[in-house]
Amino acid sequence: MKNTGTLQVTTPGDREIVMTRVFDAPRNLVWDAFTKPELLKRWFGPRGWSMVACEVDLRVGGGFRFVLRGPDGKDMGMRGVYREIVAPERSVHMESFDDYPGESQVTGAFVEHEGKTTLTATVLYPSKEVRDIVIQSGMEHGAAESYDKLAEMLATTAAKQESRGAACL
Repeated sequence: MKNTGTLQVTTPGDREIVMTRVFDAPRNLVWDAFTKPELLKRWFGPRGWSMVACEVDLRVGGGFRFVLRGPDGKDMGMRGVYREIVAPERSVHMESFDDYPGESQVTGAFVEHEGKTTLTATVLYPSKEVRDIVIQSGMEHGAAESYDKLAEMLATTAAKQESRGAACL
Protein backbone atom coordinates (compact mmCIF):
# COMPACT_ATOMS: atom_id res chain seq x y z
CA MET A 1 0.00 0.00 0.00
CA LYS A 2 1.48 3.34 -1.00
CA ASN A 3 -0.66 6.43 -1.11
CA THR A 4 -4.25 7.46 -0.57
CA GLY A 5 -4.22 9.50 -3.80
CA THR A 6 -4.03 12.94 -2.21
CA LEU A 7 -0.25 13.22 -1.99
CA GLN A 8 1.92 13.68 -5.06
CA VAL A 9 5.37 12.17 -4.60
CA THR A 10 8.24 12.55 -7.07
CA THR A 11 11.95 11.81 -7.11
CA PRO A 12 13.43 14.57 -9.30
CA GLY A 13 17.02 13.66 -8.47
CA ASP A 14 19.02 10.75 -7.08
CA ARG A 15 18.89 12.10 -3.53
CA GLU A 16 15.50 13.83 -3.35
CA ILE A 17 11.89 13.10 -2.59
CA VAL A 18 9.36 15.88 -3.23
CA MET A 19 5.92 15.60 -1.64
CA THR A 20 3.12 17.98 -2.63
CA ARG A 21 -0.31 18.26 -1.03
CA VAL A 22 -3.07 20.86 -1.28
CA PHE A 23 -4.98 21.63 1.90
CA ASP A 24 -8.35 23.38 1.92
CA ALA A 25 -7.24 25.87 4.55
CA PRO A 26 -5.41 29.20 4.78
CA ARG A 27 -1.63 29.13 4.99
CA ASN A 28 -1.52 30.42 8.59
CA LEU A 29 -3.58 27.45 9.79
CA VAL A 30 -1.41 24.96 7.90
CA TRP A 31 1.78 26.60 9.21
CA ASP A 32 0.44 26.45 12.78
CA ALA A 33 -0.39 22.75 12.33
CA PHE A 34 3.27 22.09 11.44
CA THR A 35 4.79 24.20 14.20
CA LYS A 36 2.59 24.03 17.31
CA PRO A 37 2.90 20.92 19.49
CA GLU A 38 -0.77 20.95 20.55
CA LEU A 39 -1.76 20.70 16.86
CA LEU A 40 1.04 18.34 15.77
CA LYS A 41 -0.11 15.83 18.39
CA ARG A 42 -3.54 15.71 16.73
CA TRP A 43 -2.40 14.69 13.23
CA PHE A 44 1.28 13.79 12.88
CA GLY A 45 1.86 10.13 12.05
CA PRO A 46 -0.01 7.41 10.18
CA ARG A 47 -3.40 6.14 11.34
CA GLY A 48 -3.10 3.93 14.38
CA TRP A 49 0.04 5.75 15.59
CA SER A 50 0.14 8.24 18.45
CA MET A 51 2.61 10.99 19.25
CA VAL A 52 3.94 10.35 22.74
CA ALA A 53 6.59 13.11 22.72
CA CYS A 54 6.42 16.43 20.89
CA GLU A 55 8.87 19.22 21.63
CA VAL A 56 9.30 22.22 19.32
CA ASP A 57 11.72 25.15 19.73
CA LEU A 58 10.72 27.11 16.62
CA ARG A 59 13.70 29.37 15.98
CA VAL A 60 16.80 29.19 13.81
CA GLY A 61 19.17 26.94 15.74
CA GLY A 62 16.27 25.54 17.77
CA GLY A 63 15.03 22.04 17.26
CA PHE A 64 12.31 19.48 17.62
CA ARG A 65 11.94 15.98 19.01
CA PHE A 66 9.04 13.70 18.15
CA VAL A 67 8.37 10.15 19.27
CA LEU A 68 5.58 8.19 17.58
CA ARG A 69 4.21 4.96 19.02
CA GLY A 70 2.95 2.37 16.57
CA PRO A 71 0.00 0.01 16.98
CA ASP A 72 2.51 -2.68 18.01
CA GLY A 73 3.73 -0.52 20.91
CA LYS A 74 7.13 0.20 19.35
CA ASP A 75 8.44 3.75 19.29
CA MET A 76 9.89 5.64 16.34
CA GLY A 77 11.81 8.77 17.27
CA MET A 78 13.00 11.66 15.17
CA ARG A 79 14.72 14.95 15.79
CA GLY A 80 15.89 17.97 13.92
CA VAL A 81 17.37 21.46 13.95
CA TYR A 82 15.81 24.48 12.24
CA ARG A 83 18.10 26.21 9.74
CA GLU A 84 15.70 28.76 8.25
CA ILE A 85 12.25 30.00 9.26
CA VAL A 86 10.20 32.49 7.26
CA ALA A 87 6.77 32.17 8.88
CA PRO A 88 4.32 31.22 7.39
CA GLU A 89 6.02 30.75 4.00
CA ARG A 90 9.04 28.50 4.36
CA SER A 91 11.09 26.44 6.74
CA VAL A 92 14.27 24.45 6.37
CA HIS A 93 15.41 21.93 8.93
CA MET A 94 17.77 19.02 9.28
CA GLU A 95 16.08 15.77 10.29
CA SER A 96 17.19 12.36 11.49
CA PHE A 97 15.38 9.25 12.69
CA ASP A 98 16.61 7.20 15.63
CA ASP A 99 16.59 3.92 13.68
CA TYR A 100 17.49 5.04 10.14
CA PRO A 101 20.87 6.09 8.78
CA GLY A 102 21.84 9.61 7.84
CA GLU A 103 20.45 13.07 8.21
CA SER A 104 18.26 14.76 5.62
CA GLN A 105 17.46 18.37 4.84
CA VAL A 106 13.74 19.16 4.65
CA THR A 107 12.51 22.32 2.95
CA GLY A 108 8.84 23.14 3.39
CA ALA A 109 7.17 25.75 1.18
CA PHE A 110 3.63 26.90 2.03
CA VAL A 111 1.84 28.75 -0.79
CA GLU A 112 -1.71 30.05 -0.43
CA HIS A 113 -4.04 30.61 -3.37
CA GLU A 114 -7.75 31.38 -3.02
CA GLY A 115 -7.91 30.11 0.55
CA LYS A 116 -6.12 26.81 -0.15
CA THR A 117 -2.53 26.04 0.78
CA THR A 118 -0.12 23.98 -1.25
CA LEU A 119 2.62 22.39 0.81
CA THR A 120 5.72 21.29 -1.07
CA ALA A 121 8.15 19.36 1.10
CA THR A 122 11.52 18.63 -0.50
CA VAL A 123 13.67 16.12 1.34
CA LEU A 124 17.35 15.92 0.38
CA TYR A 125 19.11 12.77 1.59
CA PRO A 126 22.87 12.25 1.99
CA SER A 127 22.89 9.57 -0.72
CA LYS A 128 20.71 7.70 -3.20
CA GLU A 129 21.05 4.60 -0.99
CA VAL A 130 19.57 6.35 2.04
CA ARG A 131 16.77 7.86 -0.07
CA ASP A 132 15.93 4.42 -1.43
CA ILE A 133 15.86 2.90 2.07
CA VAL A 134 13.36 5.58 3.09
CA ILE A 135 11.20 4.92 0.02
CA GLN A 136 11.22 1.17 0.74
CA SER A 137 10.27 1.79 4.39
CA GLY A 138 6.71 2.73 3.43
CA MET A 139 7.28 6.44 3.97
CA GLU A 140 4.96 7.46 1.13
CA HIS A 141 1.93 5.68 2.59
CA GLY A 142 2.67 6.94 6.10
CA ALA A 143 3.09 10.53 4.90
CA ALA A 144 -0.10 10.36 2.83
CA GLU A 145 -2.10 9.05 5.80
CA SER A 146 -0.60 11.65 8.09
CA TYR A 147 -1.46 14.47 5.67
CA ASP A 148 -4.99 13.05 5.33
CA LYS A 149 -5.32 13.33 9.11
CA LEU A 150 -4.05 16.90 8.89
CA ALA A 151 -6.64 17.75 6.22
CA GLU A 152 -9.39 16.35 8.48
CA MET A 153 -8.14 18.39 11.43
CA LEU A 154 -7.88 21.56 9.31
CA ALA A 155 -11.45 21.08 8.05
CA THR A 156 -12.69 20.83 11.63
CA THR A 157 -10.62 23.84 12.73
CA ALA A 158 -11.78 25.97 9.77
CA ALA A 159 -15.42 25.04 10.43
CA LYS A 160 -15.09 26.05 14.09
CA GLN A 161 -13.53 29.37 13.10
CA GLU A 162 -16.30 30.03 10.57
CA SER A 163 -19.05 29.27 13.10
CA ARG A 164 -17.40 31.56 15.65
CA GLY A 165 -17.10 34.30 13.02
CA ALA A 166 -20.76 33.87 12.01
CA ALA A 167 -21.83 34.12 15.66
CA CYS A 168 -20.03 37.47 15.92
CA LEU A 169 -21.90 39.01 13.00
